[in-house]
Amino acid sequence: MARAPSSSLLGLAVAPEGQRIVARNLPEETPVAMVFEGGTQAVMMATPQDLEDFATGFAVTEGFVAEASEIAELEIVEHERGLEARMWLAKDRSEALQARRRSMMGPVGCGLCGIDSLDQALRDLPVLPEGGTALTYAEVAGATEALRGHQPLHDQTHAVHAAGFLVAGQGIVMSREDVGRHNALDKLIGALLRAGITPATGAIVLTSRVSVEMVQKTVIAGAPILIAVSAPTALATRMADDAGLTLAAFARGKGFDLYAHPARIEDGETDVA
Repeated sequence: MARAPSSSLLGLAVAPEGQRIVARNLPEETPVAMVFEGGTQAVMMATPQDLEDFATGFAVTEGFVAEASEIAELEIVEHERGLEARMWLAKDRSEALQARRRSMMGPVGCGLCGIDSLDQALRDLPVLPEGGTALTYAEVAGATEALRGHQPLHDQTHAVHAAGFLVAGQGIVMSREDVGRHNALDKLIGALLRAGITPATGAIVLTSRVSVEMVQKTVIAGAPILIAVSAPTALATRMADDAGLTLAAFARGKGFDLYAHPARIEDGETDVA
């Protein structure tokens, strides 16, 4: 049975003129294992459509084959927690793959490359304690604009993401940038921990969409609130809800959408420098 590439979910749109329930069509995110000759090379979080195209393109661009015709057989296999793109290669390519496995370094560039299990891609998360840090509507709405002032590398290149740490009444107190949104978040969490700052005392702010990996990293770090300029995926929204994470998306100055655990967002004004 084919999986839908998106799901319609309800959120609470918060704006100066009031609040309203909105239905957003959010992209689905599913772990897809790239399996060559019976061995998983990577698990990618992807929209579950055009998977044969995805598998073929991945095989070519990652150098497993030189051209599509060297894939002797391809099938998509569905599991409860994800999908497998199983590929068998022409004989010479199969032999080259075995040699590659003996010397292969882990791939880079996405949050889940190198994971060899669907269960690892959707690993169980701890549940964050209720309460803790709280922000006002104004702080959440203005969070991504505040982060914009802490992106010097973006000012130079216009090609990187940023992750920031927002503290109630203080604004963005730390930020990190990277060409990969996952990398920027990892850098921020590492910087907080090295500085002795507990992530539970503030909120994570992102210049990107919210995927499963971003929710996982935020929850594992212990931050109770995640704010993003763009949309969450449907799966990330469900995961945030299960983990007790407050999820605010489409935060763009005047308002935002709330998708999970809204109790940490309070009505009121807090001045942020």
